[in-house]
Amino acid sequence: MTVAALTSAALAGAGGGATALAQPSPKIVVKDGVTQPVFSYKDAIREHVYVESSVDSDRDGKKDRVNVDIIRPKETEHGLKVPVIMDESPYYDNAGRGNESERKTYDADGNPVKFPLFYDNYFVPRGYAFLAVDMVGTTRSDGCPVSGGPTDVLGGKAVVDWLNGRAKAYKPDGTPVKATWTTGRTGMIGKSYDGTLANGVAATGVKGLETIVPISAISSWYDYSRMNGVKYWTDEQPWLASYVDTDPPEKCAAVNADLDEGEDDATGNYNAYWKTADYRHGTIARASRVRASIFAAHGVNDLNVKDNQFAEWWTALAKHGVQRKVWLSQRGHVDPFDVRRDAWVDTLHRWFDHELQKIPNGIMREPRADIEIGPDQWITQRDWPSRDARDIVLRPGPDGTLGLKRAPHGTTATFTDAPGPRGGGYSEGAMVSDPTTAQPYRTAFVSSPLPRTGRLSGTPDARLRIKLDKPTSNLTALLVDYGEDTRVNYLGSGAGIRTLGTEDCHGESTPADDACYRQTEVTTVTSPVNVVARGWLDAQNARSLSHPRPLKPGRYYTVNWETLSQEYLLKKGHRLALVLAGTDADYNTETPTGAQVTLDLRGTSITLPVTAAEDDPTTMIAPPQRTTPWRGPTDVTLPVQQRNLY
Repeated sequence: MTVAALTSAALAGAGGGATALAQPSPKIVVKDGVTQPVFSYKDAIREHVYVESSVDSDRDGKKDRVNVDIIRPKETEHGLKVPVIMDESPYYDNAGRGNESERKTYDADGNPVKFPLFYDNYFVPRGYAFLAVDMVGTTRSDGCPVSGGPTDVLGGKAVVDWLNGRAKAYKPDGTPVKATWTTGRTGMIGKSYDGTLANGVAATGVKGLETIVPISAISSWYDYSRMNGVKYWTDEQPWLASYVDTDPPEKCAAVNADLDEGEDDATGNYNAYWKTADYRHGTIARASRVRASIFAAHGVNDLNVKDNQFAEWWTALAKHGVQRKVWLSQRGHVDPFDVRRDAWVDTLHRWFDHELQKIPNGIMREPRADIEIGPDQWITQRDWPSRDARDIVLRPGPDGTLGLKRAPHGTTATFTDAPGPRGGGYSEGAMVSDPTTAQPYRTAFVSSPLPRTGRLSGTPDARLRIKLDKPTSNLTALLVDYGEDTRVNYLGSGAGIRTLGTEDCHGESTPADDACYRQTEVTTVTSPVNVVARGWLDAQNARSLSHPRPLKPGRYYTVNWETLSQEYLLKKGHRLALVLAGTDADYNTETPTGAQVTLDLRGTSITLPVTAAEDDPTTMIAPPQRTTPWRGPTDVTLPVQQRNLY
């Protein structure tokens, strides 16, 4: 029964006397630990306001105003106060949101009629307001976007401040307006750039932001653009700012020129510019300031927003005691709504109810991590990485072996950071093709068949003892699984999902905004090889990302760096390989240096955090066998994961 029906029944029960019962205040209804859909979605208030920020990103001498599209229960006009779920995005009028690229639509008065995604349809009837906020410089907000920099973040912070009475806002006619209808408790949610803004706003320490749900989100824009001095893309910062800004290019040309200069593509170094867009240890935002809890979701095979964005953020938040929960899938840049839909909606509902409605539903007592270990195969564990994981140090040996023993003194291997046939370096397919065959552009070391199954949980660490004949070299480290298996097809179209023609619905609908979305299913590929973990380094950045130190040719140096994180089953009978090479043509835009790299095998290793049934995970690694020769798959072709902005 709706609140309106309950009220009518109460009045009817009072009889026809002259004194009727006073209308009770509308209330949130809770049953079985979750809020119930008792408020009308059709009759909800739809409006928009402009929040005055503290920034002037377009340098026109006026503070930027942020467009905020709002939908809230009509009962908020009669005393009901509700918390807020907020998705701040730069994509509302360009890429759109979600798997179906939805955009907002408006009526003749400029008020929102359709909100992308299901958050409004599902949560407004349960006693929440939903805010779709145009990031500064995009859609109907003032200013210029700066690809994750200070003004992007501070515009969103201003909205949280307004919801808590600390900032000004105006109706379209210029009348000041206050958010008298809210409790002030706010949760930010979003995928990709949207979730990135949630990370950034939380890292300002703003009061009133109770929780964030960052999905496939960035925590350091330097690490989005490059790793250890090796660039993933060129002109990333001005390109993205121009993409999300649909105003005439000349409006923000000067700002974009500053982005181009600040990113310093010539060196790939971390500098003061990147520190302003670093939410872990930055100048305007840092993990130590976070007050909000976090429910993160990420694909461990996301090669757009790579999963070190999650892993480094998670580690930094853990150090400061932030309440945390995580879902990790085997997909690429994919929303959990399109991976495990019903479970995601139910869990998100309980999370927001606990954090924003303060309902004691026990969600914090459940395992902290949900992890997909194979196609649609999920486990839970107490934390991430697994607390049961132990480090295994794998070492290259003579004749291309990989095991637990150090190589003899003086054992070496060489490769050259050489241009590949397409320009740039060599493809990953070429790097992993038959690792037993010598190739000048890579060196590879392969284990014996694994005698039992274990699980990699966390972040591998590569350690190389190298000598160059030039001042630097781009370096690639790949951990590779050789063994026929059916895996999530994260490199294929859809990054692990296929969109179907059928729909299901989560929430209430109107003719203009339905709650129904096309269903998806997992896509798989059966193959004899898979790259498990990837890592890149410009050798001159081994000691410092900000102050490169060219290597002295002919002298040995020890360099080490973490690869991308993983959750991966290392299956019995498969072989593991460590492939070391120069420039990765699939994911680097660097020019190979031409340096010859000599590896001191005794000083080279890769450390894997592994959990196994046995107390000692090193029992997974069999001694090198010298019986029947093994050859890996030849002429391997690996698709390059498509870059998906939404």
